[in-house]
Amino acid sequence: MLKGIPKILPPALLKVLAEMGHSDRLVIADGNFPCESMGKDCIVIRMDGHGVPEILDAILQVIPLDSYVEQPVTLMELMDSDKGRIQTPIWDTYKEIVAKYDDRGASAVGNIDRFKFYDEAKQVYCIIASGESAVYANVMLQKGVI
Repeated sequence: MLKGIPKILPPALLKVLAEMGHSDRLVIADGNFPCESMGKDCIVIRMDGHGVPEILDAILQVIPLDSYVEQPVTLMELMDSDKGRIQTPIWDTYKEIVAKYDDRGASAVGNIDRFKFYDEAKQVYCIIASGESAVYANVMLQKGVI
């Protein structure tokens, strides 16, 4: 056991977070995200019993966000057909969590097109498969300098 490490973070994820360098990215995926097909060229870690907010909070306790990019936190934008139909209150939760750990607050969070998010996800260092049931709840983080 280690002191000061959130208990939710499994040893395999701690190893990955330690291995990641400046500007490496990871995705914390919701339960609908195609983790295994997107993660063919990266490390996939399963945390099915946990939601994205609690995983995000734990990760940001141990790694900084990249200060050299404007928005080191990226969310998947709603498809046009979902705008006005689907609500994403979880995004506000993410912004509150990010603001606890990064002085830029909500401005450190941006959105990109769904298919661009998928393209970017295929290039990340790690995908964490959560049990999150909220839709459009995927979040990509870019690691900063410690």
